[in-house]
Amino acid sequence: MTVGPSDLNTNQSNVHYQTEAIKLLAGAVPALKAAQVLASRQSVPRIQAGPFKATRESLKAYRIPEWYRDAKFGIWAHWGPQSAAEYGDWYARGMYLEGEWQYKHHLQTYGHPSKFGFKDVIGTWKADQFDPDYLVGLYKQAGAKYFVSMGVHHDNFCLWNSKYTRWNSVQMGPKKDIVGMFHKAAQKHGLRFGVTEHLWITYKWFSVSHGADKMGPYAGVPYDGADPKNVDLYLDCPKIYKDLPWDEEGIPESWKRAWFLRIKDLIDQHQPDFLYSDGSLPFQQWGLDMVTHYYNQNALRHHGKVEGVYTSKHPEDCAVGTCALDVERGVVQDIWPNPWQTDTCIGNWHYQRGVTYKSPKTIIDLLVDIVSRNGNLLLNFPCRTTACWMPRN
Repeated sequence: MTVGPSDLNTNQSNVHYQTEAIKLLAGAVPALKAAQVLASRQSVPRIQAGPFKATRESLKAYRIPEWYRDAKFGIWAHWGPQSAAEYGDWYARGMYLEGEWQYKHHLQTYGHPSKFGFKDVIGTWKADQFDPDYLVGLYKQAGAKYFVSMGVHHDNFCLWNSKYTRWNSVQMGPKKDIVGMFHKAAQKHGLRFGVTEHLWITYKWFSVSHGADKMGPYAGVPYDGADPKNVDLYLDCPKIYKDLPWDEEGIPESWKRAWFLRIKDLIDQHQPDFLYSDGSLPFQQWGLDMVTHYYNQNALRHHGKVEGVYTSKHPEDCAVGTCALDVERGVVQDIWPNPWQTDTCIGNWHYQRGVTYKSPKTIIDLLVDIVSRNGNLLLNFPCRTTACWMPRN
């Protein structure tokens, strides 16, 4: 990371948090929370200096770059170790929900999740026929102007060589830097390159791995997520969220800090043109720090001009500057004043055998409708376990 002039003097984000912590200690909220916030901010890597400060007010000045306004169509590879089972989206969660269809499949195919958990499913994802150059070249022929790789899904498994977790595709599973290989292919074919992160909700999403069956021969036997030696994959969430609340309540500062470090590392290593977050801009100051670092680093690489795009699914985040609005499997009303995006899939997000895909006419009609409303379409093609590729003729 390049150090800017303001970095040499002070870390604005840490100063902000120290000031806020003092206010909290003065009685605005319980002192314990203030201490936790202050402690979590210690030794946080400095964010890149540049045109933006890590505040909502400063980020209002952000403007969506011309390349994204003109792109209209991108393709996404929603691919990772959950694809190994070839049994639908959110497999790493569904396999721990007793009685559900993915749980039943897992029991019949792999065994009980106390003995063969998601950590073991990861080992079955080999990607031995992975051909990113062919795939991205094919997508360019289809008219895509940007290509997007999965970065990290809710399953806590990074598709790059993360500095902060051993659970990544270079050290486990394929033993390949999936993001890096996709990035190289996108550059070769002249496409803008993006990554997606779904990590912020993982703390709650993966809590079901800490449970146990209530009935049958394994009743009361803890799943493998309850084993302390696996805590760096399944995390240490004391509450099990079988009905998943899509909010930040109850998520500790320690996880917010871990999220920031991981996504900052993804940005630093692969410098994407496009960064998608599966939800809102999360975690208050942590989120502001992350997106500010992303834009400032991007500006440094483009002679002061911000060419990066960050998306949020909350219109409030994008009302003035800050980011581009993403609407999952939907469209906005009327013609939107700023460029926005629909992300959707031809079928399920992760590969599922036997699923019925949307017809080409359905996709084309959707694209025309979205473009007429000043939007882009990011279309996912789910890929199988051995390779994210399309068969050659």
